[in-house]
Amino acid sequence: MLNLRGAVDLSSLKQRPAPGAAAGTPPVPGSGVPADAATAAGTPDAGAAPLRVNVTEGNFQELVELSAQVPVVFALWAPYSPESAGMVDSLEQVINSYGGRLVLGAADIDTFPQLAQAFQVQAVPTAVAVVKGQPVPLFQGSAGDAQVRALLDELLKVAAANGVTGSLGGGAAREPEPAPLPPLHQAAYDAIEAGDYEAAAVAYRQALLEMPSDAEAKAGLAQVELMARLQPLSANDSEALRTLAADEPDNLDAQLGVADLDVAGGHVEDGLNRVVSFIGRNFGPEREAARVRLLELFDVVGIHDDRVAKARQALARVLF
Repeated sequence: MLNLRGAVDLSSLKQRPAPGAAAGTPPVPGSGVPADAATAAGTPDAGAAPLRVNVTEGNFQELVELSAQVPVVFALWAPYSPESAGMVDSLEQVINSYGGRLVLGAADIDTFPQLAQAFQVQAVPTAVAVVKGQPVPLFQGSAGDAQVRALLDELLKVAAANGVTGSLGGGAAREPEPAPLPPLHQAAYDAIEAGDYEAAAVAYRQALLEMPSDAEAKAGLAQVELMARLQPLSANDSEALRTLAADEPDNLDAQLGVADLDVAGGHVEDGLNRVVSFIGRNFGPEREAARVRLLELFDVVGIHDDRVAKARQALARVLF
C-alpha cells in the first residue's frame, strides 16, 4: 500500500509562482494560466492532449502546487541512462490514458540535480509522485505497463483519501482499457453472467489443467462452486439449515452449508471459524472433507485477506 511520506523536504526547491497566477489556484505548468481558468476557457480534454511537462527550477513550484489538485508523477531521468527514454515515454502514454487525473513531470537530473537530491534518488530512471506537496515513491528502473497502472491506480486511491480528486481539462477522465481475459476465463465470465455456474466451473477446471499455477482460475473455480451450492437454496431452506446446524454441531453438511451462507453473506470470520471448530471436534473422512472445503473458502475470500490468515493460524492449532 502506498502512503504519503513526509521524509523529503521540498521547501528548499520552492520558487516564486509564475506571474499572473490567480491566488490559491495553481497554474497549468508552463502556461501561466490558472487551471480552473484554462478549463473554463475551453482547454482541450486532457485525455486527448499529452500531460507532460519538462521540469525546471522555474516551474517546479507550479507542479508542487498543482499536486493539491491532481497527483504529479515526476520521472527523473538522465541522458547517460539507456533505460531513461523508454521509461519516460511509456510512463507518458500510460498517464495520458487517465484523462487528466495525473500529470507527468519529466526531469533531467543533469540539469536539475537539486531535485534528485531532494527526492533522495539513488539511481535513474526513478518515478516519484507528489500529492499535496508530499512525495510518494513509485518505482526505480523500468516497469511494465501493467505494473505502472497498478501503482497509479493505488496512487489515485491515496490521493482521494487525502482530498486530491481533481482532473485537468473539461472532459471526463477515461479509465484505462482493461486487458482482455484469457479465452477460458472469458468463457467462465460469460457463463457466470448467464447464471450457468457449472459451465463456468468447467472452463476454470480446463484452465487449471492447462496451467495448474493459475491462481485466478483457482479462485474463480472456488467462487463459482460456492455460488452453485447456494443457488438452489430458498430463504426457508437457509433458515432450516441454520436450525439444523445449531441442533447438530457435528453434522458435516449442515456446518459446511451454514459456512457457505456466512461467507457469501459477508460474515467471513463466522463462516471460517465454524469450519475450523468442526475440524477441531472431528476426525477421519469428515474432518478431511471439512479441511478441503475450508481451503476452498480461503480461495473465495482471498488468500491474502487478514481473516484468512487468522483462520489458517486457527486451523494449524487444531490440526497440530
